[in-house]
Amino acid sequence: MRLLLVEDDDHVAAALSAILARHGFTVTHARNGEEALQAVLPAAHGERPSYGVILLDLGLPDQDGYQVCGRIRKLTSTPVIMVTARADVRSRIHGLNLGADDYVVKPYDTGELLARIHAVSRRSSGGEDQGTAAEGSTLRLGSVTVELPTRRVSVDGDAVPLTRKEFDLLALLAQRPGVVFRREQIISEVWQTNWEGTGRTLEVHVASLRSKLRMPALIETVRGVGYRLVPPAA
Repeated sequence: MRLLLVEDDDHVAAALSAILARHGFTVTHARNGEEALQAVLPAAHGERPSYGVILLDLGLPDQDGYQVCGRIRKLTSTPVIMVTARADVRSRIHGLNLGADDYVVKPYDTGELLARIHAVSRRSSGGEDQGTAAEGSTLRLGSVTVELPTRRVSVDGDAVPLTRKEFDLLALLAQRPGVVFRREQIISEVWQTNWEGTGRTLEVHVASLRSKLRMPALIETVRGVGYRLVPPAA
């Protein structure tokens, strides 16, 4: 996923970009509001949005961050996460009313930020799919078909019986092919727990999916981070 990081502090931007890159993001850095607006202009001309998420720091040197958010929203529907030191409720409400999709207050936990990025990108993917050939609620990844409403999975037209958690895990990864999901995020969303002991259960389910789908390379292990789904070549 491509991410636009709007941050005037080069040191903060460099550190955060390195973290995001390790989690599978391609980061474009804009140092002020004008650079951010120029980066999203293609969407205003009917072209496909370039970014999956915009991470917008409100403390910009040239323009008020809230105004930048409002102008971005007029140019593109790309999800915007505001980042600011302002923790009061009124500021959060103001940002959301301007079109922000989420709000993170400094200092924030990196794991929480990554989870929020994935959450807003998944919510927006229903209208504009990025990388998944989907028709309605059916995801097609090479020979693999995932029907979300009926919870059916098939490979080359042959049904593949999956357990509830196996399907939930596959559906989570399949909706954002190529995106790295952290182990903690997967456990939280599929098992609805943060218990560390679930890690071994996750590994077992990944192994079972690879076996049942007869595609060991479909789900790639990103060492030290988590997993991502790699669509089969056409």
